[in-house]
Amino acid sequence: MGKFAHDTIVPQKDSSLSKKEQVADMFNSIAFRYDFLNRFLSAGIDITWRKKAIRQLTALQPQTVLDVATGTADVALMTYDLLHPKKIIGIDISEGMLDLGRKKITARNLDNTIQLFTGDSENIGFQADTFDAITVAFGVRNFQNLSKGLEEMRRVLKPGGKLVVLEFSKPKNVLFKGVYNIYMNNIAPGFGKMVAKNKDAYQYLNDSVQAFPEGDSFLGIMKEAGFNQTYLQKLTLGICTIYCGTK
Repeated sequence: MGKFAHDTIVPQKDSSLSKKEQVADMFNSIAFRYDFLNRFLSAGIDITWRKKAIRQLTALQPQTVLDVATGTADVALMTYDLLHPKKIIGIDISEGMLDLGRKKITARNLDNTIQLFTGDSENIGFQADTFDAITVAFGVRNFQNLSKGLEEMRRVLKPGGKLVVLEFSKPKNVLFKGVYNIYMNNIAPGFGKMVAKNKDAYQYLNDSVQAFPEGDSFLGIMKEAGFNQTYLQKLTLGICTIYCGTK
């Protein structure tokens, strides 16, 4: 499978580092403000989005869940609260984000249930057919090789296991689109610069959303990676989309 436009979108165009390394550095630098900015820039609605994504797994009742690009473990913790699986593993390429996630997990005495590891979507350090379900919230846009990441996630899913992806998308409504574009182009990078001292991170957020193969295109990529029973659900006028597929 070839590369997609978003695979080449990076936080710093003049850097010699790979996308993966740049994304890790970027998240390390904004980790301390990441949760706050998420809540603030989405007016708290990102929590509702995450819950809706996790609830796609309710019928499956997964006992082992992998959260890819787990960041500060928001989705891992919500998955525990909503589904109570026996084991949740979170992986991420940013140590800075994982450190914050581990503190949250320890604060809730969940160290035995939720474990976080430095890990990469394109080379997941688990055997084939390990997990009942996999979640990725706002992470697939950061993959250096989207197809490889999806194929690797399918590999570690058990047959019948389900992948749930939550990702930003672009609204189609003309009036709302204008407001959204102003917000993503100007307001979000401005706040990113002010609060996390990193404008590149939030400019990258916008650039990578614009280039991402969303909607039916992404479902097509999931199918090519071997997923069946794929479907999508748009949230909040299309700012965000849930994508699901089964092995």
